Amino acid sequence: MPAHKGGAQVTEIRPPLDPVPDSTAPESTVPESTVPESSVPVRQSAVERRILDAALRLFAERGFDGTSVQGIVAAAEVTKGALYHYFDSKDDLLYEIYHSLIARQLADLGAVLAEGLPPREAVHAVLTGLIRSTAAHIDEAKVFARDKDRLDDARMRSVRADRRRYHVTFRGLIEQGQRDGVFSAATPAETVTIVALGMVNQMPSWYRADGPKPADRLAGEVADFILDALDQRRA
Repeated sequence: MPAHKGGAQVTEIRPPLDPVPDSTAPESTVPESTVPESSVPVRQSAVERRILDAALRLFAERGFDGTSVQGIVAAAEVTKGALYHYFDSKDDLLYEIYHSLIARQLADLGAVLAEGLPPREAVHAVLTGLIRSTAAHIDEAKVFARDKDRLDDARMRSVRADRRRYHVTFRGLIEQGQRDGVFSAATPAETVTIVALGMVNQMPSWYRADGPKPADRLAGEVADFILDALDQRRA
């Protein structure tokens, strides 16, 4: 089976240190050594992307069950043989649609970590970037949220591993700020992570691109809300 298919393993994460709620501690930068990335490469060829774009449009319009392989082939203007050369099935297309989104978001997270920003600035950059990315690719998120149960066990393990990488890395940013005394340690970093990322994960159920609040404004408000709640000076 090609390297781009199958499950991915979650690497072992070193347990975090106990947070030190000292508001006078110097604000250090987040270490760059834990830059996350998906263990499964994203499809890059022009033909693969054309097929995936066609599948996304049809899945969003008609649903997974309402979309046929022949319909995808026609929309992508490729032969059925070309589709099966690159993808095993409709399930494979569904997996790749979401995988391309989470892999992109992991790359964005890694780019923020690579800048070596202090924890507060890093958390703000990560959250605003994540919300903007989810809003810009809301169809991918909606299709996955609606049809993810169609994936087989191996593909679901791969998806969960990538989501876990993101979760653990973001939690590490919160833990770093708590160790530095920049963030209040009154709420565990795990709880903060569940609240922050949980809101983003629910965007497919309520976000509308043509809604009253632009994605940039929403991103800023959510990031400010989380950071205000973590403000050590208010603890």
